Amino acid sequence: MALVGIGAIPVLAGLYQYLLVPVHAFRNHLRAAAPHLPRVVVIVPAWNEGAVLAASLDRLMSLQYPPDRLKVFVVDDASTDDTPDVVRAKAAQYDDRIVHLRREQGGQGKAHTLNHGIRYALSDDWMEALLIMDADVIYRPDSLRRMARHLADENVGAVTAFIREGSGRPGSVARFIGYEYVTAQAAARRAQNVMGAMACLAGGAQLHSRENLEAVGGQVDTSTLAEDTYTTFLTQLNGRRVVFEPAAVVLAEEPDTVTALWKQRVRWARGNVQITRTFSRVWFRPSRKHHLGNLDFGVIWFAIYLLPVAMGFAAVGLVGLYFVAELTATQVFQGFWWVAVTAYVYITVATLLLDRETARRSWLQGLLFPGIGALVVMSAAWFPNLWEERLPGLLGLEMSETGRMVWTLTLYSWSVLAMALAWLIKVLERIPAVRWLATPLLYVVGFGPVLCAITLDAYVKQARGATAVWDKTEKTGRVMG
Repeated sequence: MALVGIGAIPVLAGLYQYLLVPVHAFRNHLRAAAPHLPRVVVIVPAWNEGAVLAASLDRLMSLQYPPDRLKVFVVDDASTDDTPDVVRAKAAQYDDRIVHLRREQGGQGKAHTLNHGIRYALSDDWMEALLIMDADVIYRPDSLRRMARHLADENVGAVTAFIREGSGRPGSVARFIGYEYVTAQAAARRAQNVMGAMACLAGGAQLHSRENLEAVGGQVDTSTLAEDTYTTFLTQLNGRRVVFEPAAVVLAEEPDTVTALWKQRVRWARGNVQITRTFSRVWFRPSRKHHLGNLDFGVIWFAIYLLPVAMGFAAVGLVGLYFVAELTATQVFQGFWWVAVTAYVYITVATLLLDRETARRSWLQGLLFPGIGALVVMSAAWFPNLWEERLPGLLGLEMSETGRMVWTLTLYSWSVLAMALAWLIKVLERIPAVRWLATPLLYVVGFGPVLCAITLDAYVKQARGATAVWDKTEKTGRVMG
């Protein structure tokens, strides 16, 4: 029962976080914001981004921001495609407001590329704020202006925006990501605004004041795979706030296969392992200077960080109870999944209402985010004997005792089975003859269990000391602004 209780913590933490979302309407930073237009340098790291860079630069030049207060530095990380030609053409088109910075030694990762541009930006006094973005993202016209208004408050060191999946014709994986981004950003970061502790500045949308950039060392960290999270923590540890601006929308193209998603998220998860260890003395140690050590923020961080472990504990606990106290196991199973159902309904409805644009594109993926398998488990908790007696009875069948035991154990251990099946999706995608099975299986397994399986893989790689490489996600320019 203790193991099942541990498994319930992430569900309760997620529910608590979502209960804070409506509070953001009353407790936010807008009261301290004011019209503010600092001189901004935009750093765009680019390695072989010729297919997507032109559109991004065009949109930057059309931002609702004074042209004489905006410069763009494209840091070309020794690209081998037409990236240099694209940048030079755009620099000529926009009267040299775009600057091409070439690194002859590339391949060291995004952080090194960013630092090359940051050093250049700090070399004179013109810059008052610095925006870090990705080469493929598209900023809505008012996004930078909405972000910059928070820097009118000198206590704010950095501001981040809402990264929304913006592919023109997204497939199933991209639609799932679109829904996930609402939960992880539009919802979670509103809650973090309320708590006063921000977990991460979005890598493609982070605006820093010059003072904050200098205070964190005038560069981003190069020792982890999560340089954006490292900078986020360091900013707050230095006593400055990090703010999420939900009205600043940035569109991005996201992976549309589980294989590509796996590569991206393993890097993210390994970065979080490194961050958790690096800032080990912060957790659950309240401070007057920052809120990273607060109990609620720590519980939410570790509920996500250890989610695969918690799912495993819940399954082991339920299966163990079944063999020592079957009736108790049934009651605990029903109670656990009643809590899960309540959280699922509330979070899903709130998420779909929070971003209507994403809801129109990804409502099905939102409903099936935990997977058809998990919905079957929920229905078994809501309606006992539905699958064991009623439905078989309609077909004139009767479940044997052995069949009943196998079915029950499958229900109790579904969270672990789903993570195992997530690996199968990745395998199927690589076999042309059966690749078509990957998408249906994804809907059965659910996107949440896939993310948990990826996180577990990242933990194993980190524990084995596998080489930490910053792998670039391939983009094709499918974002529709």
